[in-house]
Amino acid sequence: MKKILWLFALASAVLPLDAQESPQAIIAKVQGTLASLASFQAEFEQTSYSTSVSTPFKEKGRLFFKKPDLMRWEYKGPEEKIYVYKEGILLSYFPEDNQLLRQKIPEEQYEIEILALLAGRGNLTEKYLIESSPFPGESPQVAQLKLTPKAEGEYAYILLEIDRKSAFFRRAIFFDWAGNKTEFIFAKIKTNVRYPKDLFEIKVPPDCEIIDDEPLRKK
Repeated sequence: MKKILWLFALASAVLPLDAQESPQAIIAKVQGTLASLASFQAEFEQTSYSTSVSTPFKEKGRLFFKKPDLMRWEYKGPEEKIYVYKEGILLSYFPEDNQLLRQKIPEEQYEIEILALLAGRGNLTEKYLIESSPFPGESPQVAQLKLTPKAEGEYAYILLEIDRKSAFFRRAIFFDWAGNKTEFIFAKIKTNVRYPKDLFEIKVPPDCEIIDDEPLRKK
């Protein structure tokens, strides 16, 4: 789930990027625009590559974000599932299993994730070494960056691809320490969208099994 929280920064900036700008300048410009963003939505394709499985696992769907900290991921295939983050609680709904998992996200985890950046509470340059790093798919129309965590964590590094004309993030690739990677490609991005009030709710059948994690039960 950390990838999902992280990726809410990967969909919106509106200032064009100069080809001569440094990686740090690019990130600073993106962060400046993110600080003024109210909401966005996008379609995504997600591909997971495992060192133990020869065939990549592909998924697709839509994501929605609204400040200060509302998000919704809808996976449409091959398995339907929905993730909603609201008021410090992450809801994970799996229709095929008729199960809803409720998890409390600690404040300290929120602070280090990219949701904090969208709310104007984070700074990527403080947490990552940022450098230019061309990788397959490079073209003159994109800036490609490598983000290496300054403190050891879940990811060894992250590659970002940013469209120079729109400054939208087009692709993000997460590499873990075991050599596995997860790639996200974004399309049809819309910013400052007005959403219906119930978008960040999950409606489940009366017989749905609801599972609370331990910290939430103790609340």
